[in-house]
Amino acid sequence: MEDYAEMGEEATKAVVPESVLKKKKREEEWALAKKQDLDAEKKKRSENRKLIFKRAAKYANEYENQEKELISLRREAKLKGGFYVEPEAKLLFIIRIRGINAMHPKTRSILQLLRLRQIS
Repeated sequence: MEDYAEMGEEATKAVVPESVLKKKKREEEWALAKKQDLDAEKKKRSENRKLIFKRAAKYANEYENQEKELISLRREAKLKGGFYVEPEAKLLFIIRIRGINAMHPKTRSILQLLRLRQIS
């Protein structure tokens, strides 16, 4: 009787097909690779966040210095009895068109909205 019980256990252990074992091994490898990729991505995002924070602090410092410079120039002009004219933003649009005759109506209306009715 013991022989039959041992055979039954061996039979149940040996029934697992090789393809299932290969699939299980492949899925474990994929899971490990995915975990490593996620860890690498997490580390990369962390470093990127630190870099972004440093860059933002640098820009904030730059704007603060610019504001202080503006204030000092205003005070200096006030002491001398003059006026300080603040710098204005400069913006330039350059639009190259072939001609206004064979232009699509939508494009023509956009140019009219930008007050570009005549070509100089």
